[in-house]
Amino acid sequence: MNLFDSHCHLDDPSYQSDFDAVLDRAQAAGVSRMMTIGVTLRTSRMAVNLAETRPGVYASVGIHPHDAHECSDDILDRLIVLARSPAVRAWGEAGLDFNRMHSPRDEQEKWFVHQLEAAAELGLPMIFHERDSQGRFLELLQTCPPPAGGAVIHCFSGTRAELTRYLDMGYYIGITGIVTLKERGEPLRRLISLIPSDQLLVETDAPYLTPQPERRRSRRNEPAFVRSVLLKLAEVRREDPAELARIVFANTCRLYRIEG
Repeated sequence: MNLFDSHCHLDDPSYQSDFDAVLDRAQAAGVSRMMTIGVTLRTSRMAVNLAETRPGVYASVGIHPHDAHECSDDILDRLIVLARSPAVRAWGEAGLDFNRMHSPRDEQEKWFVHQLEAAAELGLPMIFHERDSQGRFLELLQTCPPPAGGAVIHCFSGTRAELTRYLDMGYYIGITGIVTLKERGEPLRRLISLIPSDQLLVETDAPYLTPQPERRRSRRNEPAFVRSVLLKLAEVRREDPAELARIVFANTCRLYRIEG
């Protein structure tokens, strides 16, 4: 199977001691491509540097809702400059998170809208983060919505109604290792069959959200483990893993405008 980890954080300090081995294990598991995600100006710079120097690695730039309180016009301008690198294929992870409230609501909303506008100006697809926004995320999306096929809902764990809205808007749905977890993943597994195969992506969110099969030996997630996400999806959907992998790989390349 040829796999694309559509969302990981390769800049994380947990990879410093064995970064090359992490990439080697990904390759051995069939993961030929990875999208490493920016969540601040610093991590966006690191993501771009990795993508410019490592084959098969691409980058996004953006400000996570947790870090919205540190954003400014100057930081946004610097991100726009970074985003002009050919290695950058998306904007994000951006959105709203009213669960932990690491940033005030008004700051989250302000910089989410500005990032929507920046991505639209650059013609970049969006990587969205949404948690417990009670519909406000969808309301703000109306200010500058990406086109159909121009965004992914990262680490989807919402309701059936929310899933339907996202699918109707033509967005991709990113599935993480949560789908492999016995109790936490049960609500997600009930919705998996509702997602058309051509709107489905797999991701690790590494080093977070380690799939169940790997939890027995590793607390740290890594791109190689996206294989377990794909296999669980195929099992739940009762589809051939190789064929599903082919479709999901093509979906990811289409979203990020990368040759398949």
